Amino acid sequence: MKRRPTRRLSPGLVPGVTLAPALALSLALCALLSGALPAQAEGHAAGRPTGNSADGHSDSYGTKASYEPGQNPRTYQAAPRGFEPVFTENVSRHGSRAATDSEDGDLVLKLWNRAASKGQLTRAGKEFGPQVRALLDAMAKVGYGNLSGRGRQEIQDTAVRMEKRLPGLFSRIAKDGEPIDVVSSGQGRAVDSAGEFATALAKADPALKPLIGPARADEDLLYFHKAAGGAAYRDYIDNDKRLADTLKSVTDQPATHHAAVNVLKKIFKPAFVARISAGEFSAVGSDVDAAEAVYNLYGIAPAMSAESPDGAGWHMERYIAPRDAAWFGYLSDAEDFYEKGPGFADSDITYKMAGVLLDDFFKKAEASRDGTGDLGAELRFTHAEEIIPLAALMGLPGSTKPVTAQRPYTYADNPWRGASVAPMAANIQWDVFRKGHTYLVRMLYNEKETAFKQGCRPVAKGSTFYELNELERCFGRTHPTS
Repeated sequence: MKRRPTRRLSPGLVPGVTLAPALALSLALCALLSGALPAQAEGHAAGRPTGNSADGHSDSYGTKASYEPGQNPRTYQAAPRGFEPVFTENVSRHGSRAATDSEDGDLVLKLWNRAASKGQLTRAGKEFGPQVRALLDAMAKVGYGNLSGRGRQEIQDTAVRMEKRLPGLFSRIAKDGEPIDVVSSGQGRAVDSAGEFATALAKADPALKPLIGPARADEDLLYFHKAAGGAAYRDYIDNDKRLADTLKSVTDQPATHHAAVNVLKKIFKPAFVARISAGEFSAVGSDVDAAEAVYNLYGIAPAMSAESPDGAGWHMERYIAPRDAAWFGYLSDAEDFYEKGPGFADSDITYKMAGVLLDDFFKKAEASRDGTGDLGAELRFTHAEEIIPLAALMGLPGSTKPVTAQRPYTYADNPWRGASVAPMAANIQWDVFRKGHTYLVRMLYNEKETAFKQGCRPVAKGSTFYELNELERCFGRTHPTS
């Protein structure tokens, strides 16, 4: 979660908003969230979070969640009789990584050092400082923003599973000498992910090695939020008043202050927490700033599990209770929802720019059908800033419900979760199958068979296979007749 400037909150008052609307929004949010957050917390046990991974891979991690495939491959539907795979393409987020900088650790260590000098640390807090220093050292060794050991393994495993899912396709690619194109955003962790994937694919089937082309970079396609096509989007992020006011109203409420105090009390004695909340250390950060920093360290720790002592993990969950982690996870998800995801119902600014990537999916599938391309596979590597808007544009599960100003994004009534929409190594894959002149497409989202958006008709009820012509119709593409 990006840290935004915050101010100390007075109970019941949202800074910058008149009292009655602030109370109404705060009460509405709290009421809506109260039904969702306990369910979040049930996935954790003290000191040993549980969930769908050993690290407590849950909604509270947001888009920092580590990757796990969404479906057992033995349960995939078989292609309709007579159809054989002829092409595959994907887009993948990079794997788990180190934090992009040391800001969070530096902030809390400044406070920790002051508290330590005054004997103001709890029993757990005494262990917190050395653990943070060790985690920062590990991330510096990996390189801030770079793939961690876990991230490399996530990408390698995804490549191996792709080859195992489509052995007939890759055998034919090798037999016919069809090129495999590899393209990334050009940013370090995406470039490295492309390399890890290609290496693992070649190891799984050595005959593919000479066919895997050198990775190339395409910023317009896979870093579009920073490229020329993202200019209007960047203006929205920097200057849109409704966005700024909405994010402020979501964050600046008493529940955030309460959660922040809870987090800090696990590390610092109450008297020192009171000094932080009173603004005595405002040059370092507010109570919310400090708690967000602890949350961000908690969030990144699973990504760095391979670099922990004996690979046993960093146990940062000791310093944030499940309910407080769920609250800060919600704030992080809210920011991503409004800035990258479905956003406001009357605007497509957050995801319209992803059209360039969806268009490339169609172009590559159509080239396979029309005989205008010679590729056997197209492999793309990018970032959450591209996966999240693409999911919204495509109407993928969890990304179909925008919000209004009157009913803001909450966990209680909106399915969007960063941990499932775009965890580390998130991926979308289209497999193309052919029988005669008919071409079918199957989509996997995080390796789970996934229906295309509402209005697209599969070949049979309950099938995950769609005629390519039908997808062109459903997504409003025109295909010239030959």
